[in-house]
Amino acid sequence: MEQLILEFVQFLKGLSYLGIVIALSFEFVPAELVLPLAGYWVYKGDMNLWLVVLAGTVGGTFGPLTLYCLGRWGGRPFLEKYGKYFFVKEKQLDAADHFFERHGAIVAFSARFLPGLRTIISIPCGMARMNPWTFSIYTFVAMFPITFLYVYLGYKLGPRWEDVGHLADQYTLPILVGMVLFIMLYVLLKKRKKTSTYSVKEFTMKKR
Repeated sequence: MEQLILEFVQFLKGLSYLGIVIALSFEFVPAELVLPLAGYWVYKGDMNLWLVVLAGTVGGTFGPLTLYCLGRWGGRPFLEKYGKYFFVKEKQLDAADHFFERHGAIVAFSARFLPGLRTIISIPCGMARMNPWTFSIYTFVAMFPITFLYVYLGYKLGPRWEDVGHLADQYTLPILVGMVLFIMLYVLLKKRKKTSTYSVKEFTMKKR
């Protein structure tokens, strides 16, 4: 399967940066495979680093949008029946639903840094009818550092670009820690805002 995907990506290379966008628009094509390879193309001088990162980020945003649409217009019953054709398992749906219920819309950003939920989280976002622009912006912002990491490592390793997966794990932990801190800060500020709003309303009612 991996070899077929590589051949598919190599074929799309003929479309230059558009080929990278198209490749990553298919959710069955793993970004962890495409992006380091694209970094190798940068190493060879075939492409520009930042244009590859931009193309990868755009493609990495289009891909989740397809699952978002499935969730929004197909719903849970559709996915339970036909999800296997989109490489979606019921167990993954349950995990993504639970994660979305606990953290809300911010998961469109934070879950991109969690390998087990990175792809599937788009579905509950669609089922919850999250604003598509908000979803796309969160996804784009999250995909940029991930894309840069994999492309840059592929560029630095050159002919050994296939080793990027193991090396990227060393950088993933600090990113995850940063994301956890970000989420904690977001939740704290959200709670404080709600408390402040409630206090103001309560004070106003007492004055009346």
